[in-house]
Amino acid sequence: MKFVGIEKKEQGKFITRYDVQYETVDGIVKNYEMISRNGEITDFEGLHGKAADAVVIIATDEADERILIDKEFRLAPGEWVYNFPAGLIDPGETPEVSARRELMEETGLELYEISDTIGTSYSAVGFSNETNMCVVGKARGEFKPSTSTLEEITPGWYTKAEVRELLKTEKFAARTQAFCYVWSRQ
Repeated sequence: MKFVGIEKKEQGKFITRYDVQYETVDGIVKNYEMISRNGEITDFEGLHGKAADAVVIIATDEADERILIDKEFRLAPGEWVYNFPAGLIDPGETPEVSARRELMEETGLELYEISDTIGTSYSAVGFSNETNMCVVGKARGEFKPSTSTLEEITPGWYTKAEVRELLKTEKFAARTQAFCYVWSRQ
């Protein structure tokens, strides 16, 4: 594949839509539609995800027996989806600071211990260059409603047996589904 060019199609508040032109190995010029958190992409280098745009929180309880998963209504699929707490990293924040803030905002819980971070990954490589970083740790406290009226979130603690059952019947975000599958079988 050979990069030919990029054209900004629409600028939104949180995402920008682009058309990326490329040439296939057999010489055909094609158009690839994508979205990005970066509203200023002008060349091939701009496509590459650099610093994380968002943070994903993978947290267990203090006894390390239950995992925290949000059940949230997501407008894109128009239904309730199981997902790890997550959110955009604000300017000037580290992923760890963002993880603590996002967890408190979405669940009311305190991320009191961070045991690891997982390097930057892409959220949805089929149509976006958005990147995120996973922050792994332990959380405690009492659930409180989300501080945002823009989100409908019900957080919950789930045992391995409960997660195995949810995986059979409920819709998950892909990264949450994959991690929970492995975690629930350990």
